Amino acid sequence: MRLFEIAIVLLLSLYLLWPHPRPRSIRLLPVVSLIAMAAHFGIEGYRWQMIPLYVLAILLTMISLAKIRSANDWPAFASYLTVLLLLLSTALPILLPVPKIPKPSGPYAIGTAIYEMTDSSRKELYSGKDESRKFMIQVWYPAEVKSTDVKAPWMTNAQIFAPAIANFIKMPSYFLDHLALVDIPAYQNAQPAASDKPFPIILFSHGWKGFNAQNSGQALELASHGYVVVGVQHTYGAITTVFPDGTVAPNNPNALPAEDDDPNYEVIARKLVNQWAGDMSFVLDQLNSPESEAGGFFGPHLDFTRIGVYGHSTGGGAAIQFCGTDLRCKAVFGMDPFMRPVSAEVIANGVSQPSFFMFSQYWFDDTDSINNQLFDQFQPNNSKDLGVIYITGTKHYDFSDLPLLSPIAPQLGLKGPLNGKKVTEIVNSYLIDFFEMTLNNKPSGLFDGSFDDFEEVRRRN
Repeated sequence: MRLFEIAIVLLLSLYLLWPHPRPRSIRLLPVVSLIAMAAHFGIEGYRWQMIPLYVLAILLTMISLAKIRSANDWPAFASYLTVLLLLLSTALPILLPVPKIPKPSGPYAIGTAIYEMTDSSRKELYSGKDESRKFMIQVWYPAEVKSTDVKAPWMTNAQIFAPAIANFIKMPSYFLDHLALVDIPAYQNAQPAASDKPFPIILFSHGWKGFNAQNSGQALELASHGYVVVGVQHTYGAITTVFPDGTVAPNNPNALPAEDDDPNYEVIARKLVNQWAGDMSFVLDQLNSPESEAGGFFGPHLDFTRIGVYGHSTGGGAAIQFCGTDLRCKAVFGMDPFMRPVSAEVIANGVSQPSFFMFSQYWFDDTDSINNQLFDQFQPNNSKDLGVIYITGTKHYDFSDLPLLSPIAPQLGLKGPLNGKKVTEIVNSYLIDFFEMTLNNKPSGLFDGSFDDFEEVRRRN
Protein backbone atom coordinates (compact mmCIF):
# COMPACT_ATOMS: atom_id res chain seq x y z
CA MET A 1 0.00 0.00 0.00
CA ARG A 2 1.06 3.60 -0.62
CA LEU A 3 1.73 6.30 1.97
CA PHE A 4 -1.70 7.98 2.15
CA GLU A 5 -3.47 4.63 1.86
CA ILE A 6 -1.56 3.45 4.93
CA ALA A 7 -2.36 6.72 6.70
CA ILE A 8 -6.11 6.17 6.19
CA VAL A 9 -5.90 2.70 7.70
CA LEU A 10 -3.77 3.84 10.66
CA LEU A 11 -6.09 6.75 11.50
CA LEU A 12 -9.20 4.57 11.42
CA SER A 13 -7.45 1.84 13.41
CA LEU A 14 -6.38 4.28 16.11
CA TYR A 15 -9.91 5.64 16.33
CA LEU A 16 -11.51 2.21 16.61
CA LEU A 17 -9.00 0.72 19.05
CA TRP A 18 -8.82 3.68 21.41
CA PRO A 19 -10.20 2.67 24.85
CA HIS A 20 -13.63 4.00 25.74
CA PRO A 21 -14.59 6.68 26.48
CA ARG A 22 -12.75 8.39 23.63
CA PRO A 23 -11.58 12.01 24.07
CA ARG A 24 -12.88 14.50 21.53
CA SER A 25 -9.53 14.68 19.72
CA ILE A 26 -9.69 10.94 19.02
CA ARG A 27 -13.30 11.21 17.82
CA LEU A 28 -12.05 13.60 15.14
CA LEU A 29 -9.62 11.05 13.66
CA PRO A 30 -12.12 9.84 11.00
CA VAL A 31 -12.32 13.46 9.82
CA VAL A 32 -8.52 13.50 9.55
CA SER A 33 -8.74 10.26 7.55
CA LEU A 34 -10.91 12.11 5.00
CA ILE A 35 -8.19 14.73 4.69
CA ALA A 36 -5.68 11.91 4.07
CA MET A 37 -8.12 10.49 1.52
CA ALA A 38 -8.25 13.82 -0.32
CA ALA A 39 -4.43 13.87 -0.45
CA HIS A 40 -4.49 10.27 -1.65
CA PHE A 41 -6.86 11.18 -4.51
CA GLY A 42 -4.76 14.19 -5.52
CA ILE A 43 -1.26 12.75 -5.18
CA GLU A 44 -1.45 8.98 -5.45
CA GLY A 45 -4.65 8.50 -7.43
CA TYR A 46 -7.92 6.65 -6.86
CA ARG A 47 -8.10 2.89 -7.31
CA TRP A 48 -11.06 0.58 -7.01
CA GLN A 49 -9.40 -1.72 -4.48
CA MET A 50 -9.68 1.11 -1.92
CA ILE A 51 -13.46 1.57 -2.28
CA PRO A 52 -14.37 -0.36 0.91
CA LEU A 53 -11.93 1.82 2.86
CA TYR A 54 -13.31 4.99 1.28
CA VAL A 55 -16.84 4.01 2.30
CA LEU A 56 -15.79 3.01 5.81
CA ALA A 57 -13.93 6.30 6.36
CA ILE A 58 -16.98 8.31 5.27
CA LEU A 59 -19.38 6.29 7.45
CA LEU A 60 -17.13 6.56 10.52
CA THR A 61 -16.76 10.29 9.96
CA MET A 62 -20.54 10.74 9.84
CA ILE A 63 -20.99 8.67 13.01
CA SER A 64 -18.20 10.40 14.91
CA LEU A 65 -19.51 13.87 13.98
CA ALA A 66 -23.04 12.90 15.01
CA LYS A 67 -21.74 11.87 18.43
CA ILE A 68 -19.20 14.65 18.87
CA ARG A 69 -21.58 16.69 21.03
CA SER A 70 -22.50 13.74 23.16
CA ALA A 71 -20.54 12.27 26.02
CA ASN A 72 -21.85 8.86 24.98
CA ASP A 73 -19.91 6.61 22.66
CA TRP A 74 -20.96 3.48 20.90
CA PRO A 75 -20.36 0.21 22.76
CA ALA A 76 -16.81 -1.15 22.74
CA PHE A 77 -17.92 -4.40 21.06
CA ALA A 78 -19.25 -2.36 18.12
CA SER A 79 -15.81 -0.78 17.66
CA TYR A 80 -14.17 -4.20 17.71
CA LEU A 81 -16.58 -5.53 15.10
CA THR A 82 -15.78 -2.50 12.97
CA VAL A 83 -12.07 -3.27 13.38
CA LEU A 84 -12.78 -6.63 11.76
CA LEU A 85 -14.54 -4.83 8.91
CA LEU A 86 -11.52 -2.53 8.60
CA LEU A 87 -9.19 -5.52 8.35
CA LEU A 88 -11.30 -7.07 5.61
CA SER A 89 -11.41 -3.74 3.75
CA THR A 90 -7.61 -3.42 3.99
CA ALA A 91 -6.98 -6.90 2.62
CA LEU A 92 -8.08 -6.01 -0.91
CA PRO A 93 -5.54 -3.20 -1.58
CA ILE A 94 -2.83 -5.35 0.05
CA LEU A 95 -3.57 -8.35 -2.15
CA LEU A 96 -3.85 -6.18 -5.27
CA PRO A 97 -1.25 -3.45 -4.71
CA VAL A 98 0.00 -0.86 -7.15
CA PRO A 99 2.98 -2.83 -8.52
CA LYS A 100 6.46 -1.46 -7.97
CA ILE A 101 9.18 -2.08 -10.54
CA PRO A 102 12.44 -2.59 -8.59
CA LYS A 103 15.15 0.04 -8.86
CA PRO A 104 17.94 -1.33 -11.06
CA SER A 105 21.41 -1.94 -9.66
CA GLY A 106 23.64 -0.36 -12.34
CA PRO A 107 25.38 3.03 -12.24
CA TYR A 108 23.41 4.71 -15.04
CA ALA A 109 20.18 6.66 -14.76
CA ILE A 110 17.68 5.54 -17.38
CA GLY A 111 15.66 7.17 -20.12
CA THR A 112 12.94 5.65 -22.23
CA ALA A 113 11.41 6.59 -25.57
CA ILE A 114 8.67 5.14 -27.78
CA TYR A 115 8.61 5.11 -31.58
CA GLU A 116 6.34 3.97 -34.36
CA MET A 117 7.99 1.90 -37.11
CA THR A 118 6.61 1.56 -40.66
CA ASP A 119 8.33 -0.92 -42.95
CA SER A 120 7.07 -0.18 -46.45
CA SER A 121 9.04 -3.11 -47.86
CA ARG A 122 6.78 -5.62 -46.06
CA LYS A 123 3.02 -6.07 -46.17
CA GLU A 124 0.97 -6.49 -43.01
CA LEU A 125 -0.17 -10.10 -42.83
CA TYR A 126 -2.81 -9.94 -40.14
CA SER A 127 -4.83 -6.73 -40.44
CA GLY A 128 -6.98 -7.81 -43.36
CA LYS A 129 -5.94 -4.64 -45.19
CA ASP A 130 -3.53 -3.87 -48.00
CA GLU A 131 -1.03 -1.89 -45.94
CA SER A 132 2.59 -1.81 -44.85
CA ARG A 133 3.81 -3.48 -41.70
CA LYS A 134 3.58 -1.10 -38.71
CA PHE A 135 4.63 -1.73 -35.14
CA MET A 136 5.81 0.08 -32.01
CA ILE A 137 9.07 -0.09 -30.09
CA GLN A 138 10.09 1.12 -26.64
CA VAL A 139 13.73 1.89 -25.90
CA TRP A 140 15.34 1.94 -22.45
CA TYR A 141 18.82 3.48 -22.38
CA PRO A 142 21.52 5.08 -20.19
CA ALA A 143 20.54 8.73 -19.76
CA GLU A 144 21.52 12.13 -18.45
CA VAL A 145 18.48 12.96 -16.34
CA LYS A 146 17.54 16.59 -15.67
CA SER A 147 15.38 17.90 -12.86
CA THR A 148 12.68 18.76 -15.40
CA ASP A 149 12.50 15.23 -16.83
CA VAL A 150 9.30 13.31 -16.09
CA LYS A 151 9.10 9.73 -14.87
CA ALA A 152 7.71 7.24 -17.37
CA PRO A 153 4.68 4.99 -16.80
CA TRP A 154 5.15 1.25 -16.81
CA MET A 155 2.83 1.06 -19.80
CA THR A 156 1.48 3.82 -22.02
CA ASN A 157 -2.25 3.69 -22.78
CA ALA A 158 -2.86 1.61 -19.66
CA GLN A 159 -6.59 2.27 -20.01
CA ILE A 160 -6.44 0.03 -23.10
CA PHE A 161 -3.76 -2.44 -22.06
CA ALA A 162 -5.04 -3.14 -18.54
CA PRO A 163 -8.47 -4.48 -19.62
CA ALA A 164 -6.78 -6.57 -22.32
CA ILE A 165 -4.39 -8.13 -19.81
CA ALA A 166 -7.21 -8.67 -17.30
CA ASN A 167 -9.21 -10.50 -19.96
CA PHE A 168 -6.13 -12.61 -20.78
CA ILE A 169 -5.84 -13.79 -17.16
CA LYS A 170 -9.64 -14.36 -17.08
CA MET A 171 -10.49 -11.50 -14.71
CA PRO A 172 -13.08 -8.68 -14.99
CA SER A 173 -12.04 -5.88 -17.33
CA TYR A 174 -11.60 -3.38 -14.46
CA PHE A 175 -9.42 -5.78 -12.44
CA LEU A 176 -6.09 -4.17 -13.42
CA ASP A 177 -7.17 -0.54 -13.85
CA HIS A 178 -4.64 0.46 -11.17
CA LEU A 179 -1.80 -0.36 -13.59
CA ALA A 180 -2.29 3.17 -14.91
CA LEU A 181 -0.82 4.36 -11.58
CA VAL A 182 2.49 2.49 -12.00
CA ASP A 183 5.61 4.38 -12.98
CA ILE A 184 9.13 3.04 -13.48
CA PRO A 185 12.59 4.32 -12.51
CA ALA A 186 13.11 5.80 -15.98
CA TYR A 187 12.46 9.21 -17.51
CA GLN A 188 10.59 10.00 -20.70
CA ASN A 189 12.78 11.09 -23.61
CA ALA A 190 15.73 11.96 -21.38
CA GLN A 191 18.98 12.80 -23.14
CA PRO A 192 21.20 9.74 -23.80
CA ALA A 193 24.20 9.57 -21.47
CA ALA A 194 27.62 10.67 -22.66
CA SER A 195 30.16 7.88 -22.97
CA ASP A 196 33.68 7.29 -24.25
CA LYS A 197 32.33 4.63 -26.59
CA PRO A 198 28.88 3.79 -27.94
CA PHE A 199 26.57 1.43 -26.07
CA PRO A 200 25.76 -2.14 -27.12
CA ILE A 201 22.22 -2.83 -28.36
CA ILE A 202 19.91 -5.55 -27.04
CA LEU A 203 16.64 -6.42 -28.76
CA PHE A 204 13.77 -7.95 -26.77
CA SER A 205 10.92 -9.96 -28.30
CA HIS A 206 7.82 -10.67 -26.18
CA GLY A 207 5.67 -13.79 -26.30
CA TRP A 208 2.31 -14.52 -27.94
CA LYS A 209 -0.26 -12.13 -26.41
CA GLY A 210 2.57 -10.34 -24.61
CA PHE A 211 3.69 -6.74 -24.99
CA ASN A 212 7.01 -4.94 -25.26
CA ALA A 213 6.95 -3.58 -21.68
CA GLN A 214 6.18 -6.95 -20.07
CA ASN A 215 9.86 -7.37 -19.09
CA SER A 216 10.55 -3.75 -18.13
CA GLY A 217 12.38 -4.79 -14.95
CA GLN A 218 14.97 -6.67 -17.02
CA ALA A 219 15.23 -3.87 -19.59
CA LEU A 220 15.82 -1.33 -16.83
CA GLU A 221 18.48 -3.53 -15.22
CA LEU A 222 20.31 -3.89 -18.54
CA ALA A 223 20.04 -0.18 -19.34
CA SER A 224 21.42 0.76 -15.93
CA HIS A 225 24.52 -1.26 -16.81
CA GLY A 226 25.14 0.55 -20.08
CA TYR A 227 22.96 -1.19 -22.70
CA VAL A 228 20.38 0.26 -25.05
CA VAL A 229 17.44 -2.15 -24.86
CA VAL A 230 14.74 -2.16 -27.54
CA GLY A 231 11.44 -3.87 -26.80
CA VAL A 232 9.58 -4.67 -30.02
CA GLN A 233 5.76 -4.67 -29.94
CA HIS A 234 4.78 -7.26 -32.55
CA THR A 235 1.46 -5.95 -33.89
CA TYR A 236 -1.42 -8.46 -33.97
CA GLY A 237 0.70 -10.99 -32.04
CA ALA A 238 0.82 -8.76 -28.96
CA ILE A 239 -2.09 -8.59 -26.50
CA THR A 240 -2.95 -5.28 -28.20
CA THR A 241 -1.08 -2.42 -29.84
CA VAL A 242 -1.90 1.29 -29.66
CA PHE A 243 -0.46 3.66 -32.26
CA PRO A 244 0.21 7.38 -31.69
CA ASP A 245 -2.84 8.38 -33.76
CA GLY A 246 -5.07 6.36 -31.40
CA THR A 247 -5.52 3.37 -33.70
CA VAL A 248 -5.82 0.13 -31.73
CA ALA A 249 -4.67 -3.16 -33.25
CA PRO A 250 -5.87 -6.05 -31.04
CA ASN A 251 -4.38 -9.51 -31.02
CA ASN A 252 -5.40 -11.53 -34.08
CA PRO A 253 -6.10 -15.07 -32.83
CA ASN A 254 -5.79 -16.44 -36.38
CA ALA A 255 -2.08 -15.53 -36.41
CA LEU A 256 -1.38 -18.56 -34.18
CA PRO A 257 -3.88 -21.44 -34.00
CA ALA A 258 -5.42 -22.06 -30.60
CA GLU A 259 -5.21 -25.79 -31.20
CA ASP A 260 -1.58 -26.80 -31.44
CA ASP A 261 -2.53 -30.09 -33.10
CA ASP A 262 -3.67 -28.19 -36.21
CA PRO A 263 -1.93 -29.96 -39.14
CA ASN A 264 -0.82 -26.57 -40.48
CA TYR A 265 0.37 -25.32 -37.09
CA GLU A 266 4.09 -25.15 -37.92
CA VAL A 267 3.46 -23.44 -41.27
CA ILE A 268 1.26 -20.77 -39.66
CA ALA A 269 3.56 -20.32 -36.67
CA ARG A 270 6.67 -19.95 -38.83
CA LYS A 271 4.93 -17.30 -40.90
CA LEU A 272 4.30 -15.37 -37.68
CA VAL A 273 7.83 -15.66 -36.33
CA ASN A 274 9.36 -14.76 -39.68
CA GLN A 275 7.41 -11.52 -39.46
CA TRP A 276 8.64 -10.94 -35.92
CA ALA A 277 12.23 -11.57 -37.00
CA GLY A 278 11.63 -9.08 -39.82
CA ASP A 279 10.48 -6.54 -37.23
CA MET A 280 13.79 -6.91 -35.40
CA SER A 281 15.82 -6.55 -38.59
CA PHE A 282 13.92 -3.40 -39.52
CA VAL A 283 14.47 -1.91 -36.05
CA LEU A 284 18.23 -2.23 -36.51
CA ASP A 285 17.98 -0.65 -39.98
CA GLN A 286 16.06 2.30 -38.55
CA LEU A 287 18.35 2.79 -35.56
CA ASN A 288 21.29 2.85 -37.97
CA SER A 289 19.65 5.49 -40.17
CA PRO A 290 20.21 9.16 -39.21
CA GLU A 291 17.12 10.05 -41.27
CA SER A 292 14.79 8.06 -39.00
CA GLU A 293 13.40 9.57 -35.81
CA ALA A 294 14.94 6.91 -33.57
CA GLY A 295 18.24 6.85 -35.45
CA GLY A 296 18.48 10.63 -35.32
CA PHE A 297 17.84 10.67 -31.56
CA PHE A 298 20.39 7.99 -30.63
CA GLY A 299 22.89 8.73 -33.40
CA PRO A 300 26.47 7.89 -32.35
CA HIS A 301 25.37 6.40 -29.00
CA LEU A 302 24.82 2.94 -30.55
CA ASP A 303 27.42 0.25 -31.30
CA PHE A 304 26.18 -1.89 -34.18
CA THR A 305 29.06 -4.35 -33.78
CA ARG A 306 27.67 -5.43 -30.39
CA ILE A 307 24.06 -6.55 -30.77
CA GLY A 308 22.40 -9.05 -28.46
CA VAL A 309 18.90 -10.49 -28.65
CA TYR A 310 16.68 -12.10 -26.04
CA GLY A 311 13.08 -13.22 -25.96
CA HIS A 312 10.39 -14.98 -23.98
CA SER A 313 8.22 -17.84 -25.24
CA THR A 314 7.25 -17.16 -28.87
CA GLY A 315 9.60 -14.19 -28.67
CA GLY A 316 12.34 -16.64 -27.64
CA GLY A 317 11.64 -18.56 -30.83
CA ALA A 318 11.71 -15.30 -32.79
CA ALA A 319 15.07 -14.42 -31.21
CA ILE A 320 16.47 -17.78 -32.33
CA GLN A 321 15.05 -17.36 -35.84
CA PHE A 322 16.45 -13.83 -36.09
CA CYS A 323 19.92 -14.84 -34.93
CA GLY A 324 19.87 -17.87 -37.22
CA THR A 325 19.29 -15.66 -40.24
CA ASP A 326 20.76 -12.21 -39.42
CA LEU A 327 24.44 -12.19 -38.54
CA ARG A 328 24.19 -8.72 -36.99
CA CYS A 329 23.11 -10.68 -33.92
CA LYS A 330 26.17 -11.44 -31.78
CA ALA A 331 24.54 -13.27 -28.85
CA VAL A 332 21.14 -14.87 -28.13
CA PHE A 333 19.44 -15.53 -24.78
CA GLY A 334 16.08 -17.33 -24.55
CA MET A 335 13.56 -17.79 -21.75
CA ASP A 336 11.17 -20.73 -22.26
CA PRO A 337 11.81 -20.46 -26.01
CA PHE A 338 8.90 -21.66 -28.12
CA MET A 339 10.53 -23.79 -30.81
CA ARG A 340 7.65 -24.84 -33.05
CA PRO A 341 7.71 -21.58 -35.06
CA VAL A 342 11.49 -21.85 -35.64
CA SER A 343 12.33 -22.90 -39.19
CA ALA A 344 13.56 -26.43 -39.88
CA GLU A 345 16.77 -24.95 -41.32
CA VAL A 346 17.62 -23.05 -38.15
CA ILE A 347 16.82 -26.09 -35.97
CA ALA A 348 19.06 -28.26 -38.16
CA ASN A 349 21.92 -25.74 -38.36
CA GLY A 350 21.67 -24.19 -34.92
CA VAL A 351 22.97 -20.69 -34.30
CA SER A 352 26.59 -19.65 -34.67
CA GLN A 353 26.47 -16.95 -31.98
CA PRO A 354 27.01 -17.57 -28.25
CA SER A 355 23.70 -18.87 -26.92
CA PHE A 356 22.15 -19.53 -23.51
CA PHE A 357 18.66 -20.66 -22.56
CA MET A 358 16.70 -20.90 -19.34
CA PHE A 359 13.46 -22.77 -18.73
CA SER A 360 10.81 -22.62 -16.06
CA GLN A 361 10.26 -25.86 -14.19
CA TYR A 362 6.74 -25.97 -15.62
CA TRP A 363 8.06 -26.12 -19.19
CA PHE A 364 11.01 -28.33 -18.28
CA ASP A 365 8.79 -30.94 -16.64
CA ASP A 366 6.73 -31.32 -19.83
CA THR A 367 9.42 -33.62 -21.19
CA ASP A 368 7.31 -35.18 -23.94
CA SER A 369 6.16 -31.88 -25.45
CA ILE A 370 6.86 -31.21 -29.10
CA ASN A 371 8.58 -28.01 -27.98
CA ASN A 372 11.12 -29.84 -25.82
CA GLN A 373 11.72 -32.43 -28.53
CA LEU A 374 12.50 -29.69 -31.04
CA PHE A 375 14.76 -27.89 -28.58
CA ASP A 376 16.67 -31.13 -27.97
CA GLN A 377 17.23 -31.37 -31.73
CA PHE A 378 18.30 -27.73 -31.96
CA GLN A 379 20.67 -27.32 -29.00
CA PRO A 380 23.48 -29.72 -30.07
CA ASN A 381 23.78 -27.82 -33.36
CA ASN A 382 24.67 -24.50 -31.68
CA SER A 383 28.30 -23.57 -32.33
CA LYS A 384 28.87 -21.69 -29.06
CA ASP A 385 26.48 -23.26 -26.60
CA LEU A 386 26.95 -21.73 -23.14
CA GLY A 387 24.44 -24.00 -21.44
CA VAL A 388 20.79 -24.60 -20.66
CA ILE A 389 19.26 -24.38 -17.18
CA TYR A 390 15.87 -24.50 -15.51
CA ILE A 391 14.75 -22.78 -12.31
CA THR A 392 12.87 -24.91 -9.81
CA GLY A 393 9.57 -23.60 -8.49
CA THR A 394 8.84 -21.42 -11.52
CA LYS A 395 6.18 -21.16 -14.22
CA HIS A 396 6.15 -19.60 -17.66
CA TYR A 397 5.35 -16.00 -16.64
CA ASP A 398 7.97 -15.89 -13.89
CA PHE A 399 10.26 -14.57 -16.64
CA SER A 400 8.16 -11.38 -16.99
CA ASP A 401 6.94 -8.51 -14.78
CA LEU A 402 3.45 -10.02 -14.48
CA PRO A 403 4.13 -11.77 -11.14
CA LEU A 404 4.61 -8.29 -9.64
CA LEU A 405 0.88 -7.68 -10.00
CA SER A 406 -0.03 -9.32 -6.70
CA PRO A 407 1.27 -11.39 -3.78
CA ILE A 408 -1.37 -13.92 -4.81
CA ALA A 409 0.18 -14.18 -8.28
CA PRO A 410 0.76 -17.95 -7.77
CA GLN A 411 -2.96 -18.40 -7.08
CA LEU A 412 -3.75 -16.38 -10.21
CA GLY A 413 -1.54 -18.73 -12.23
CA LEU A 414 0.97 -15.99 -13.07
CA LYS A 415 3.97 -17.59 -11.37
CA GLY A 416 5.27 -20.63 -9.56
CA PRO A 417 5.82 -20.96 -5.81
CA LEU A 418 9.41 -19.66 -5.80
CA ASN A 419 9.69 -16.19 -4.24
CA GLY A 420 9.47 -13.48 -6.91
CA LYS A 421 12.50 -11.57 -5.63
CA LYS A 422 14.61 -14.70 -5.89
CA VAL A 423 13.40 -15.37 -9.44
CA THR A 424 14.27 -11.79 -10.40
CA GLU A 425 17.71 -12.09 -8.82
CA ILE A 426 18.47 -15.30 -10.70
CA VAL A 427 17.19 -14.14 -14.09
CA ASN A 428 18.84 -10.72 -13.91
CA SER A 429 22.15 -12.23 -12.78
CA TYR A 430 22.31 -14.55 -15.79
CA LEU A 431 21.00 -11.91 -18.16
CA ILE A 432 23.60 -9.31 -17.14
CA ASP A 433 26.51 -11.75 -16.98
CA PHE A 434 25.64 -13.31 -20.33
CA PHE A 435 25.64 -10.03 -22.23
CA GLU A 436 28.61 -8.65 -20.28
CA MET A 437 30.55 -11.75 -21.29
CA THR A 438 29.44 -11.97 -24.92
CA LEU A 439 29.22 -8.28 -25.85
CA ASN A 440 31.75 -6.68 -23.47
CA ASN A 441 34.27 -9.54 -23.13
CA LYS A 442 34.02 -9.61 -19.34
CA PRO A 443 34.56 -12.92 -17.50
CA SER A 444 31.67 -14.46 -15.57
CA GLY A 445 31.70 -16.97 -12.75
CA LEU A 446 28.08 -17.87 -13.52
CA PHE A 447 29.14 -19.41 -16.82
CA ASP A 448 31.90 -21.72 -15.61
CA GLY A 449 29.67 -24.69 -16.50
CA SER A 450 28.74 -25.71 -12.97
CA PHE A 451 25.52 -23.68 -12.63
CA ASP A 452 25.67 -24.11 -8.86
CA ASP A 453 25.63 -20.44 -7.83
CA PHE A 454 21.91 -20.63 -7.00
CA GLU A 455 20.42 -23.66 -5.29
CA GLU A 456 17.21 -23.20 -7.33
CA VAL A 457 19.07 -23.59 -10.64
CA ARG A 458 19.52 -26.95 -12.34
CA ARG A 459 21.33 -27.91 -15.52
CA ARG A 460 18.72 -28.94 -18.08
CA ASN A 461 20.80 -31.72 -19.59
